[in-house]
Amino acid sequence: MEAFDPHSALVVVDVQNDFADPAGSLAVRGGAEIVPLVNKAVAAAEAGGALVAYTQDWHPPHTPHFAPDGGIWPVHCVAGSWGAELHPELDVRGPRVRKGSHGEDGYSGFTMRDAVTGETQPTELEGLLRERGVTRVAVCGLATDYCVRATALDAVRLGFTTIVLQDAVRAVDLERGDGERAIAELAEAGVTIESAPVR
Repeated sequence: MEAFDPHSALVVVDVQNDFADPAGSLAVRGGAEIVPLVNKAVAAAEAGGALVAYTQDWHPPHTPHFAPDGGIWPVHCVAGSWGAELHPELDVRGPRVRKGSHGEDGYSGFTMRDAVTGETQPTELEGLLRERGVTRVAVCGLATDYCVRATALDAVRLGFTTIVLQDAVRAVDLERGDGERAIAELAEAGVTIESAPVR
């Protein structure tokens, strides 16, 4: 990909224990495999003077987002729990944006949606990027077909030149091929699909 510079940002989406660790409650197959690639992207971003930001699901114990309360997902990333923490091998070099803390769905790093009313509200991520004069955003993390997809679509909608680092993402694939379909949808929406930096 084009080198990072001070007008670009790397957004690392939800590389948390519940998603990235095989023992996590919503483990993504191969999730831990992306951590070294994400760390290389973090190093490249830092070297270029780019902002690195990390998103985290940060849910209450009960939310309409969870299956026991009427949603589709197992309980995951409960605020303050092991599952909600960023993966211990992840190189954390910037601010964290926590989402879903009041029961919202929290798929996108930029917006949260009330699971009952459908009302959306912004997170602080866009503000962090605008303050730094960011115009180009690279997205990596978990999972391709949910939070990566939603974050990248919002980034394009908000006017950022947007890249997804395809080898530094993994999909849930609730239905076979969901990850591939998400990548195709992102490309159709104007997201550039590229490889993560190798050094």
